[in-house]
Amino acid sequence: MNLYLALVHHPIKNKNGELITTAVTNMDIHDIGRSCRTFGVENYFIVTPIKPQHELVGRILGHWEQDKSAAYNPDRQDALSITRLVDSVEDAIAQIIENTGKKPILVATGANFTEFNLLAENLCDELKIDEVPVLLLFGTGWGLHSQILEKVDYCLKPIRGYSDYNHLSVRSAVAIYLDRIVSRKKLSNKSY
Repeated sequence: MNLYLALVHHPIKNKNGELITTAVTNMDIHDIGRSCRTFGVENYFIVTPIKPQHELVGRILGHWEQDKSAAYNPDRQDALSITRLVDSVEDAIAQIIENTGKKPILVATGANFTEFNLLAENLCDELKIDEVPVLLLFGTGWGLHSQILEKVDYCLKPIRGYSDYNHLSVRSAVAIYLDRIVSRKKLSNKSY
């Protein structure tokens, strides 16, 4: 599978729709890394232009590369081995092109999307994900800013629960989307 994922911290909207940069959190690094590794994502990109945030992420990733930490929890080191830190979505795209020789299809997610043109369950079949790389974009804060959304090829249908409340953590949303994408792929490849 040729699936990549980016957690975008810039450009992001605040609750007033203004352009902001959000902070990277330790839990997002670990939990999303584990989900990505579990579901076969090639690389998990953390997108932030803020240099002190790069230092923080570098320390966290470096901690799990150390002999003592790696010996204590080798699964954590394995999960974080696919994590890449980049300044921008464009930098993530450039790394994917360098790795695959192909420009990825950009697919955005958002709890507040009212318009969408793709279901997570159909992503593998519709986009022929084995042949072309796909970069799945997740926003933080109040979602991806229009600077990014103007560039995407597809928007996924938002995850909906059984109540009017709809504010999952990005960690939960990533796991749900990846399960829907990958489970569908496994079912379509299964011989009966």
